[in-house]
Amino acid sequence: MHRFLRSICLVSTFAATPYLLHAQQTYRFQDTHLPAEERITDLISHMTLDEKIDALSTNPTIPRLGILGTGHVEGLHGLALGGPGGWEGHNQTVIPTTTFPQSRGLGQTWDPDLIQKAAEDEAYETRYTFDKYHRGGLVVRAPNADLSRDPRWGRSEESYGEDPFLVGTMATAFTRGLQGSDPNLWMSASLLKHFMANSNEDTRDWSSSDFDERLFREYYSVPFRMSIEDGHANAMMASYNAWNGTTMMVNPVLRAVVMKEWGFDGIISTDGGALQLLIKAHHAYRTLPEGAAAAIHAGINQFLDDYKQPVKDALSEGLVSESDIDQDIRGVFRVMLKLGMLDPAEDVKYAKIGTTDQAKGDPWNWPDRHELARKVTDESIVLLKNESATLPLDTKTSKKIAVIGPMADRVALDWYSGTPPYTITPLAGIRERAGSAAEINYAKGDDVKSAADLAAKSDVAIVIVGNHPTCDAGWFVCKTPSDGKEAMDRKTLTLEQEELVKAIYAANPKTIVVLQASFPYTTTWTEAHVPAIVEITHNSEEQGHGLADILFGDYNPAGRLTQTWVSSEAQLPPMMDYNIRHGRTYMYLKQKPLYAFGYGLSYTTFAYSNLRVSENSLAPKVDLTITADIRNTGTREGDEVVQLYVSYPHSSVSRPIEELKGFDRIHLRAGETKAVTLHLPAQSLAYWNETAHAFIVEPGTIELRVGAASDDTKLRKTITVTR
Repeated sequence: MHRFLRSICLVSTFAATPYLLHAQQTYRFQDTHLPAEERITDLISHMTLDEKIDALSTNPTIPRLGILGTGHVEGLHGLALGGPGGWEGHNQTVIPTTTFPQSRGLGQTWDPDLIQKAAEDEAYETRYTFDKYHRGGLVVRAPNADLSRDPRWGRSEESYGEDPFLVGTMATAFTRGLQGSDPNLWMSASLLKHFMANSNEDTRDWSSSDFDERLFREYYSVPFRMSIEDGHANAMMASYNAWNGTTMMVNPVLRAVVMKEWGFDGIISTDGGALQLLIKAHHAYRTLPEGAAAAIHAGINQFLDDYKQPVKDALSEGLVSESDIDQDIRGVFRVMLKLGMLDPAEDVKYAKIGTTDQAKGDPWNWPDRHELARKVTDESIVLLKNESATLPLDTKTSKKIAVIGPMADRVALDWYSGTPPYTITPLAGIRERAGSAAEINYAKGDDVKSAADLAAKSDVAIVIVGNHPTCDAGWFVCKTPSDGKEAMDRKTLTLEQEELVKAIYAANPKTIVVLQASFPYTTTWTEAHVPAIVEITHNSEEQGHGLADILFGDYNPAGRLTQTWVSSEAQLPPMMDYNIRHGRTYMYLKQKPLYAFGYGLSYTTFAYSNLRVSENSLAPKVDLTITADIRNTGTREGDEVVQLYVSYPHSSVSRPIEELKGFDRIHLRAGETKAVTLHLPAQSLAYWNETAHAFIVEPGTIELRVGAASDDTKLRKTITVTR
């Protein structure tokens, strides 16, 4: 969303009690026993044309009829009512909220159950602030179901990763957590961002993401479809970009596929200022009324823009009818019904949150929230290298520890973060964990010679480097070429701070590098020389505790990368080439990467054996059960992420080298063996046949690959797919 437009898109402050207001007259839509569609029909029949136009905003409140709607809030990794983006609203106080790692970090857990729990807690805080403080809204702009197909994308931090099945699984889990288990009443509504192929920033206002229908069906749309069909998301934001020349907010695919095929019938909003960009940047229409009419015809029912006069003009010019608006706003009120906004508070079981249910105080101060943030942080951290068992640290031998780097003593928040109730920096976490057992000395690293001198006098040096998620600068400003953020793509994958790493390593070969990163780097020198490397994302309130847990071995790392780290930018196609078959992502990359998709190390070791399948041939509409024995062959307990990939060696069409079809994060005690079972529906092997305009399961042989990463297959088996 454009920074300058946020002021018109921020949610409202509610001075009245949420839910159905007292109305002078009794209407049929107030009858909670009537079917939802009858209630909506009756409500719309009582609305004036101006009220219908007003309902196309993000606040469908109708005071005359006693309806108080609810607007949007940001919530990619915790409710945002503060933070660098100013999500508290103009002249409003900041409300602190539980803050988890960035979406990239959430993805690196490979733990959908844990992510669902984090989203459940976010939904609770969303209801709590809405009811107690009359702040925020119940439509949460999360998760981001976009795919990070290119590491130069400045907004990579918002994506769970590059693989459609992984991202779809995590997005579905987050959606379920936000909405809750009751299909008739949601805790909050999940609004998916940004449909679709929205993975470039520099030209996003006017560019077109071009690729064929097969990639639409098999790659770019998959996480959205999974979240809608499996997670029952019923709100979504259209992206700024076009697909094959047609801007997404007016693209026929919204009705033809999202609504007709996937069963979506809720909110489809524009992104901030997108109506203006439709005319001035995409040049898709001559006038704003033409653009507004096209958006309504496409299915848009919430505008994050100055839209009212263009819609009124479109009506007067006959470009759109009142019945067109009636049809669209039904989707808005379907979501409002799911949130209980058309019901009396006493009939909404979640209404007590923040009103009568206040015995424990504000939830972001609860110990279990802090414990959950720490657990998510622990699970998100990836051990990239650990030569000669450099990690974990032992304070018996590491009595003097130097902590060095510009990111060592801060928790950097991103544009879509809220304000955490507290933060633990890496330095603070290391000092707390070491206690009196080791001397911890700190240097920011601005004076490289001084920092190197400190490292030379220490038993071990921990160098914490990486990006700042807002570039530590204003909108449209990134002073460091390898940094990126919303509206700015990265200009290089070379980490400039690697020069600091080289100086510290020269002073003390027992150097540990912590890459605090929103996206991949080409840190080939560090990989070749430094004995231990840890990767952690930004933004968690428990960042320092989580890092210390890994460094000192209180938690055995098991995070896995969700995006390929190329060894050179020469391995990447041009930024605007959206055809991933040209060598993008682990599915089509021909060269050896620096770190592969799914990669991550542990302080213990695991052995894979005894691969077995329920059938040696797989018929259509049948689920294959795949089982393997995983044994912890090391001396400490830990998690392993078991990954299932499928290869199509004899396919008649171009298929990925391999693609992820299942995974499971399991915990094993030292010496313990578990049988891990993964399920492979035959339909998941289908490719999109553009002639038949349908998914086709192709008969022939496929290879099952079970292992610890996309490039680390432990077990393989060939089976036949039959007609």
